[in-house]
Amino acid sequence: MGLDQLIKKCKKKNAAAQEQLYRLYSSKLFSICLKYSTDYSSAEDTLQDAFITIFDKITQYKSKGSFEGWMKRVTINTALQKYRKQKVFDIVNEEQIEEVEVEIENEEVSLDYLLSIIQELPDRYRLVFNLYVLDGYAHKEIAEMLSISVGTSKSNLARARNILKTKIETNQEPYVRAIDDR
Repeated sequence: MGLDQLIKKCKKKNAAAQEQLYRLYSSKLFSICLKYSTDYSSAEDTLQDAFITIFDKITQYKSKGSFEGWMKRVTINTALQKYRKQKVFDIVNEEQIEEVEVEIENEEVSLDYLLSIIQELPDRYRLVFNLYVLDGYAHKEIAEMLSISVGTSKSNLARARNILKTKIETNQEPYVRAIDDR
């Protein structure tokens, strides 16, 4: 069965089609949930909530643009909903923002390590970092999504980069030694 046929059946609330759609896309969408969650368990909850929303709103998908892209947006919005209600963002003066570039001298730093330190970031920094760096949203879009100012988005990105840079630099040396000891 093609994707268009599967979507049509899901719009008619066909349980078998919904299960097939879940099996096709759950791993891709789960990786998005992990980026926006602090741990595996909350990522699983977010994935479940995202699929509930996808199946509830699938009739709103009008076959224009990528269906996978539509599901990714629904998933990101589902992950962000819990943070919108909390006051997790700092109000800052935009003039305080300093751009920081993170340079990794050792190319042996694993993706798992990078994802783990991103997940350790405070919510306000992790969300902005993921939206800007990993998902390619502009600060204006992030500000609208999170109900914050553009300056707060830029500031939180800069702070996230500073934290990541410090963690990478402080953990790099022991990691390099461990590789050299092999």
